[in-house]
Amino acid sequence: MTLRIGNASGFYGDRFDAMREMLTGGELDVLTGDYLAELTMLILGRDRLKDPGAGYARTFLRQLEECLGLAHERGVRIVTNAGGLNPAGLAGAVRELAARLGIPVRVAHVEGDDLTGAHPGSLAAHAYLGGHGIAACLRAGAEVVITGRVTDAALVSGPAAAHFGWRPDAYDRLAGAVVAGHVLECGAQATGGNYAFFAGQQPGRLKRPGFPLAELHEDGTAVITKHPGTGGLVDVGTVTAQLLYETGGARYAGPDVTARLDTVRLTQDGPDRVRIEGVRGEAPPPELKVGRNRLGGFRNEVTFVLTGLDIEAKAALVRAQMTDALATSPPARARWDLVRTDRPDAPTEETASALLRLVVRDRDPEAVGRTFTGAAVELALASYPGFHVLAPPGKGAPYGVFEDVYVPHGAVDHVAVLHDGRRVPVSPAQDTLVLEQAPQPPLPEPPAPATATRRAPLGRVAGARSGDKGGNANVGVWAPADDAWRWLAHTLTVDVLRELLPETAELPVTRHVLPNLRALNFVVEGILGEGVAAQHRFDPQAKALGEWLRSRHLDIPEALL
Repeated sequence: MTLRIGNASGFYGDRFDAMREMLTGGELDVLTGDYLAELTMLILGRDRLKDPGAGYARTFLRQLEECLGLAHERGVRIVTNAGGLNPAGLAGAVRELAARLGIPVRVAHVEGDDLTGAHPGSLAAHAYLGGHGIAACLRAGAEVVITGRVTDAALVSGPAAAHFGWRPDAYDRLAGAVVAGHVLECGAQATGGNYAFFAGQQPGRLKRPGFPLAELHEDGTAVITKHPGTGGLVDVGTVTAQLLYETGGARYAGPDVTARLDTVRLTQDGPDRVRIEGVRGEAPPPELKVGRNRLGGFRNEVTFVLTGLDIEAKAALVRAQMTDALATSPPARARWDLVRTDRPDAPTEETASALLRLVVRDRDPEAVGRTFTGAAVELALASYPGFHVLAPPGKGAPYGVFEDVYVPHGAVDHVAVLHDGRRVPVSPAQDTLVLEQAPQPPLPEPPAPATATRRAPLGRVAGARSGDKGGNANVGVWAPADDAWRWLAHTLTVDVLRELLPETAELPVTRHVLPNLRALNFVVEGILGEGVAAQHRFDPQAKALGEWLRSRHLDIPEALL
């Protein structure tokens, strides 16, 4: 018996018509939507400050207005974390919508993740719950299940546990569903979106990727695919890329199970079909992760445009001028970045220009407000030749900080609130296992010494995908073939990564080896400062860190190119 679970959203703001596409494009049993990222929780927290009845993803409600009837007619259950900080509020809004449309729908929700009251100073503090609350709602007959902060993969593992009747200790089966859920959670990233090897695909194939779905089986195996006729691509490469996204070591920990990514086996099962099997699971860690968002202070920025000759001297002049102008009331933190986008003898003014970005932060809004903006504007006629800025600096704005903290399972009152109002407590994990790094597996046999090498970008022989986890980033790198894997595993060490990405030189970097995926996963600690909301660096979510790595040159054996 197969359970077909699809995805229609990978983030708050994803393609609006994806829900309709998934409901009309082929067979489905369950449709999921992931709307919550670390930054989204901060945004919803600020919404809730203005309106206590807010705090959920309003886009979902608008999508449902078009599609609730379709889902009901086709018998497709909907499971989403769009409830954000207010799952009860969104569940109530869905009931009102259903009544207005005249559609008899049973709506349930999951609560207990909100720990803000226990964390003074937090704008939002929410535990990452597992899928057993979702399963309880579905077993009781719910057709729409709204959650707050659950793990992204729980949107798949919960329905699978309900459908197949898995016990909480069915770790291998749960781990298989968690891995499938991790592949689905970011929508079109599993079907060719943001794919390293997109340039080698048929023209137009990736112009509008369809959304993914998983065919799950009772034994925990799954096939990742998409609806017939939709755009995009599902192959071992696209699934590998998504498996490496925002992960760390071989143990992928969650509140219900720790999935062993080093046991995952992927095989092509036909066009646009990839089978996932062999996944082993272990008892979850004794503590739950809590994402804590707080206001870190206020920030402002200005970008100076430096054109033509003497770029370095121009940058030094304006930097010295700004430092002097702010000397009496300097912001707590200031970061300068000179981006050399200029070219010599450029045919256009834009390509003759470099960008000098100054970002300031302080707990006092005045320190990054009028004093800062005045200092920048007053240089307009008194600085380097060609002075101008991309945009006048504004008033400054609050920024957020994301932190991970951990609490025992029993500190959370995980409750399934059924469609008839009954409240069903969800038991915390009974068996737990302290999370430790998995032993590093043996490397493959090294390749024979190359008779000839060529200086070329790493991306000619390896794919990569990167992402953020709080202030850390991961860069997953994989080889599409065994010969490239042998070379990659013995070449791309931590020291080499630091040479290729100088920004990581002084930071802790851990390399994890995943031979079944022909992959290396690097975790770089602290590269994102206080997290995406703090906008610490040019690419605050490390989305392109992997592509930067792929663009760097190494001596690569000619036989691999």
